Amino acid sequence: MRQQVGGCFGGRRFWDRRTGYREWFRGALVQRPAGSSASAEERAGQGRRRAVDRSNKEKLVAALNASLSDTVCFVITHQAGLTVAEVTGLRRQMRDAGASFKVTKNRLARLALHGTKFEQLAPLFTGPTAIAYSRDPVAAAKVAVEFASKNEKLTIVGGALGGQQLDAAGVKVLATMPSLDELRGKLLGMLQTPATRIAGVLQAPAGQLARVLGAHARKGEAA
Repeated sequence: MRQQVGGCFGGRRFWDRRTGYREWFRGALVQRPAGSSASAEERAGQGRRRAVDRSNKEKLVAALNASLSDTVCFVITHQAGLTVAEVTGLRRQMRDAGASFKVTKNRLARLALHGTKFEQLAPLFTGPTAIAYSRDPVAAAKVAVEFASKNEKLTIVGGALGGQQLDAAGVKVLATMPSLDELRGKLLGMLQTPATRIAGVLQAPAGQLARVLGAHARKGEAA
C-alpha cells in the first residue's frame, strides 16, 4: 500500500509500505532501503545501457584506427583546462590545414593504435591527452606547435612521422619544415616546364614529388 508523503500524486513523493521504497509518482526511484536489490527490469535496463555504451566505444576505436591507417604526421599533446571555445578554435585551425584534432580517452586511444604504425606511442597516453594528425607530413605538427606556443594550456608530448617516433623537441623541429603545399607552391617558381607538367607535379603524392625534386637536383649537378 502506498501512502502519500508530499501532497497529491501529481509529481509528488510517496512511501510504499510494501516495499519500503520512497519514490516519485512520475519519476525514477529516489531511495531504496539498504540491502535491497534492483528489480529484474532495472537490471535489464542497466544491461542495455552498458551494451550501448560498449558499442559506442567500439565504434570510436574502429573509426580512429581507420583514420590512422593513412596518417603520416601524428602528435600527442596534453591539454589542461582548454575551454570549449579554445578547443573549437584549434579544431578549426587543424581542419583548415588539412589535419584533425581530438580529445582522447587514453584506454580507447591505446586500443585504436593497435595494429598501426603508431602503436609504439601507446605509453605516451597518460594524463589529459589530445591528438593531432594529418596525411601531410607536417600540417598537424605545425598547427599544434604554433597553438601551444601561444597557449600554455596545450603542451607537446611527442609524436611520430610515419613509423619514426619523435619526442617533443622532434615534433617542434618537424613543425619548422615546409608543408607539401608550401613545397608545391615553391615549385611553381623553380620549374621551367610546360603547364601540363607542372599540374602533374602539383597533383603527385609525396613520394613522387620527392623523386621529381631529386631528378632536377641531379640534372643541375650534371650540368
